[in-house]
Amino acid sequence: MKENKKEMNAAIEALLNELTLDEKIRMIHGAEFFKSGGCERLGIPGVVSSDGPCGVRNDFYPNKWYVKGTSADFVSYLPSNSAIASTWNRELAHDSGMTLGREARGRGKDVILAPGINIKRNPLCGRNFEYLSEDPYLVAEMVVPLIQGVQENDVSACVKHFLCNNQEWDRHGVNVELDERTLREIYLPGFEAAVKRAKSWSLMGSYNLIRKEHGSESSQFLTDILRKEWKYDGCVFSDWSANYDSKSSGMSGLDIEMGIFDNFDEYYMGLPLKKLVESGEVPVEEIDKKVRNIIRLLLRVRKIEIEIKQGKSGKLSAKAVPAEDRDPGYYAGRVMAQHALEVARESVVLLKNEKKRLPLKPSAVKKILVIGDDANRMHANGGGSAEIKALYEITPLLGLAREYGGNTQVDYVPGYYVPKKFREEANWQEKSITESFSADVERRDDKKRKAEAKKKVKAYREEAVKLAAEYDDVIIFGGLDHDFDVEGADRKDMKLPYEQDALISAVLDVNPNAIVVMISGSPVDMSAWIDKAKALVWMSYNGMEGGTALAEVISGQICPSGKLAETWPVHYEDTPTAKLGDYPGKKLSAAEQKKIKGCRLTETYREGIFVGYRYYEKYNVPVQFAFGHGLSYVDFKYSAMEVKKSDKGISVSVKVTNSGVAAAKEAVQLYVGEKKVAEDNPVKELKGFDKIELLPGQTKTLKFELGDKDFSHFDIESASWKKMKGAMVISIGSASDDIRCKKEVTLK
Repeated sequence: MKENKKEMNAAIEALLNELTLDEKIRMIHGAEFFKSGGCERLGIPGVVSSDGPCGVRNDFYPNKWYVKGTSADFVSYLPSNSAIASTWNRELAHDSGMTLGREARGRGKDVILAPGINIKRNPLCGRNFEYLSEDPYLVAEMVVPLIQGVQENDVSACVKHFLCNNQEWDRHGVNVELDERTLREIYLPGFEAAVKRAKSWSLMGSYNLIRKEHGSESSQFLTDILRKEWKYDGCVFSDWSANYDSKSSGMSGLDIEMGIFDNFDEYYMGLPLKKLVESGEVPVEEIDKKVRNIIRLLLRVRKIEIEIKQGKSGKLSAKAVPAEDRDPGYYAGRVMAQHALEVARESVVLLKNEKKRLPLKPSAVKKILVIGDDANRMHANGGGSAEIKALYEITPLLGLAREYGGNTQVDYVPGYYVPKKFREEANWQEKSITESFSADVERRDDKKRKAEAKKKVKAYREEAVKLAAEYDDVIIFGGLDHDFDVEGADRKDMKLPYEQDALISAVLDVNPNAIVVMISGSPVDMSAWIDKAKALVWMSYNGMEGGTALAEVISGQICPSGKLAETWPVHYEDTPTAKLGDYPGKKLSAAEQKKIKGCRLTETYREGIFVGYRYYEKYNVPVQFAFGHGLSYVDFKYSAMEVKKSDKGISVSVKVTNSGVAAAKEAVQLYVGEKKVAEDNPVKELKGFDKIELLPGQTKTLKFELGDKDFSHFDIESASWKKMKGAMVISIGSASDDIRCKKEVTLK
């Protein structure tokens, strides 16, 4: 329903006029770990929020980081954002958001702290599984329907983390430096789309600093860009305990300061800010701006209505009352499981399939040996703030056993040994503020545990290799888990943990037909055995029905249609962050640290706009798998590409035919680049995509419209977008390295 802004603003103003300074201050910071303060006198409730991207997080006590432990907070475990992005399907992104929003509302939340859309700049980042892509266009196109789906349920999405939160290593103390073109072309577009197109009702700042300002109190980003340039009137949350200064916080575009400590009134936007207002250092008008945005959020999620009355003297009075007919939501239902399954099916990516090793038809298989801890591991309860209490989770092992049924013997061995999880503190959030983690499980083990682990590694591997030689059909699972894909820690390298390379290589030596499945939230180095593997499948953390979807793809019941939303480099040393950056950051001197409170490192984005495939293509760096890559069990033929000038700019069409014998889906990708590529421009950039379903032999015509912005780059000197001129190449294909059709067009 379209907002009547004039009426809403008048009502907000009436209610604002009733509030005292103490009441206003109480509203702009946390009163519990996941609830802001309210004003009981005027009926204004606090804003209730919850993590996270894979489902609504379990309930904690208001002022202790201990779970309540009842059975009332079991929820649906939904595919991670990296899985959603791999579908390249806008409709499924919308359905994912709708499911998440409905469950958040069912759990009594006003705000769900998702989606995360930080650019996947560095494959080592521990939270990459929570993010969508390395490409700003794909991020924008997927996040808009995702947010819209969430907000159909009288609950707000909270898009995060604004801005440049691209590493977990010392995330509180790292300062990011980048040029304006890189900012505008790579890191801002997703957030701009979330604000302007999706109209996200709330947004979260970041832990890191950007250009020497802390993200959750930055005047340049929260005020100048977000509020003034983009005209954003939504509610801005800090990340939890991300603030460092009362005046900076009070004067910025931040509305609610949240934290992980229970001294709520002492938060920077609590009593310390009140003193600054009373002394005149911070104008009360700045506090009023924040309160307006909070009231507006409460109105948008239909938590309150504002009742205005006129007294006998003619004076108006206002108070908040509970809104009627607010959507009650619903959670842990069958319909959610079905939505999760539909997303999971389209997110599975077939990376390699020599000699058509897959699918593995149930009618032709009598025995399967499943190897690998990841086949039998549940992932819902890990990852940091992405953890949830899943109603259930179908593991790959369970999915395969169900899919192949009683006529096929499915056996399992762990193959590799996983040490006990290293972080079990009740309040790991508090520890993450003062410590920098690298996700290196082995270094935390003492000598005795290392010796025991070494024995188990050897025994598990020998057992798996011996059995693999005896089975015709072997599926070996590897990848990462939430000791590595985790908030608060980056990986130390791209290598597979737990000596998996040795296991996979040995299994492929004795059984060259073994199928390899990787489960992870980000790329891993597979160079030790990739050339031996005939069939390779990847999926991210894929929700409660992930094992079902994977088994359906392996058996051929579902034709794979997932595509990589990020490039998979061969080695970490090939990445721009390794070659051009100074990750994890240059350490500041003691004198420099004194100048900027809380700043310890500076990470300069020296690669500029050359992130992901833009870098690998520009500098001819070989990759393991390209951006957009994903195979199918059928072949698709592209033909009859046409390019025409139109009123909107340039109209492009292409025909795609399914030449196989099964129904299948294909994500068709359109890229734009110069014929003669300028030194400071990428070879090509994604500017359009569409996912279509085709029956055997069916042909469909796809159409794309390109405007001036699709042919423009940000010019630092003029601080504006400038359209390119001359010969341009429009390419259409199945991946960034699998272009099927090209046409040239000249821009004047």
